[in-house]
Amino acid sequence: MNARAQQPNFFSRSEIGVHAGTMFYIGDLNQFKPFYKSKFAGSLVYRFNVHSRLTLRFNATYGNIAADDKDAKQALMVNRNLNFQSQISEIAGGLEFHYMPFQFGNRRYIGTAYMITQIGLFHMNPQTEFNGALVDLQSVGTEGQNKEGGTKPYGKYQLCVPLGLGVKFSLGKFCSFNLDIAIRKTFTDYIDDIGADTYMSPESLDAINGADAVALSNRSINGSFQGRRGDSSNKDWYIYAGGMLTFRLGKGNNCPVIR
Repeated sequence: MNARAQQPNFFSRSEIGVHAGTMFYIGDLNQFKPFYKSKFAGSLVYRFNVHSRLTLRFNATYGNIAADDKDAKQALMVNRNLNFQSQISEIAGGLEFHYMPFQFGNRRYIGTAYMITQIGLFHMNPQTEFNGALVDLQSVGTEGQNKEGGTKPYGKYQLCVPLGLGVKFSLGKFCSFNLDIAIRKTFTDYIDDIGADTYMSPESLDAINGADAVALSNRSINGSFQGRRGDSSNKDWYIYAGGMLTFRLGKGNNCPVIR
């Protein structure tokens, strides 16, 4: 009975944890600045330790991202005068590969660096302030998107591929501390509501989606429609970094050691 109780089991291989950190965005409104307008983000994590070098990882993450042309160094970007903010809600699952064996409470395998590779689904909702209120940009159709015809509105639910690196350390037989950072490769250019290279003509856009779409599509300081709106050759990214505490759920033996 005692021998069976000490064998690795589902609970002794399982961990739950809380991840707290910061999230920021890379795209048409922030091409170069790491941690620009980074905001607090959090995540709930579940892990299943297959063996000492491989862990299944699932997480539910929530954060906020934002960017504003007024902070740009290039005069053309400042003149473009666009901005956005968006909540990000994400679920993802995949693998952690440990560079060295890791086991809770084992001084020989007390810590390791690891690589994260996952696939996930996230929800975005780019917004901007207009006439004193926050406006959902997807429904406005700033690039002529319209449900009735022509270009369809982009989806608020999108796929992502989190890829990252981290380190973790055992804090005894039942707890570990982790630090990691993971970029989210996405397949959309509309996290910031900007996808087209150029502005749509105000007459055409007004006929399709009305005056608010025209006003929110081009907010340039000099009022020109000849400038560059975005860069359609690159997709948007977001990045999440922080620290995590996880706790084992059971008292059985650790997962097997693979050296």
